[in-house]
Amino acid sequence: MSAEAVIGVDDAGESIVARSSFWSRARRSPTFLVGGSLTSLILLILFLAPVLARHNPDTLNLTSLLSGPTSQHWLGTDDLGRDEWARVLYGGRTDIEVGVVTVLFPLIFGVAIGTFIGYVGGVVDTIVMRVVDVVLAFPFYVLIIALVAFIGAGVHGIFLAFGLTDWVVYARLTRSSTIVARHQDWVAAAVNGGVPRWRVLLRHIIPNTISQSLVYVMSDIVLVILAVVTLGYLGLGLQPPSPDWGAMIGEGQAYIFTNQWQVLIPGIALLLTGTGFSLLGDGLADVLRPQ
Repeated sequence: MSAEAVIGVDDAGESIVARSSFWSRARRSPTFLVGGSLTSLILLILFLAPVLARHNPDTLNLTSLLSGPTSQHWLGTDDLGRDEWARVLYGGRTDIEVGVVTVLFPLIFGVAIGTFIGYVGGVVDTIVMRVVDVVLAFPFYVLIIALVAFIGAGVHGIFLAFGLTDWVVYARLTRSSTIVARHQDWVAAAVNGGVPRWRVLLRHIIPNTISQSLVYVMSDIVLVILAVVTLGYLGLGLQPPSPDWGAMIGEGQAYIFTNQWQVLIPGIALLLTGTGFSLLGDGLADVLRPQ
C-alpha cells in the first residue's frame, strides 16, 4: 500500500502519481503506531471473548451478587450475579461492531454525494448543501436521541438515525476537496482528452479526495460508539439481555458507592477504545497528508 500524489495525466488520461511507501511513513508516526497498537490489542481481546470469558455474560448467579474481584469472577459480578469480565468483553464486541457498521453507509453515501455535487455544482449543489446546513444546525446528540426515540430503540433505530444524519459530514468534506480537485490541470487534461466524466470521478477525483473522509472515519467511529453507549445508558440503545457498556454503566450507578467496579470497568474500556481510535485517526492524518 502506498500514499500517492497526482503530478499529471498521461496521453491515455491516466493519472501520473508519485508514490511513497505508506508503511514507511506510518513507521515514522508515533501517533499512528500507538493508536494502531492500542486499537489492534483491544480488537484482538474482544475478538477472543469466547475464549477469554470464563462465564456466559447472561448467566445469573443469585448466590453471588455485587461481589468484588474473585478467582471465579475476575472483575466481580453485577446486581444480578452476572460476570462483569464476560459482559465487558461481549458488550465491547457489540458496541464496536455497531459503531463500525453504522458508519459504512454514511461514508459511502456521503462520499458519493459530495463528489457528485462538488463536480457538477449548480442548483444540485445548492439544494444538497442547504440540506446539509439544516442537519448540521441541530445539536448532534439531541438529534440522534430524538430520532432513535421516534424510530424505536435498538440496533435498527441506531442504524437509521445515523444513516439519516451522519452522511452530511462526509458530503461536506468530499465536496470541498472535489471543488479544489476539479480545477486542477490534470483533471482538465483528462476531460479534454476524451475521458468519460464518470471515469474522471472514479479514477482521478475520488482517490485524491477521499483521504480526509478516511481519517474522519476513525473519529466518527468513536462518536458513534459514544452515542451507542449514551443511548444504552438512557435505555434507547441495545436492548436486554444484550450486554452493552452504556447499559452496564446505567445499571451500576445505583451501586456506585458500594460496588464501583460495575461502573468503572466499562467506563475505562470505553476510554481506552476511544483513545485508540482517536490516535489512529490522527496518525492516519499524518501518514496520508500530502508531502
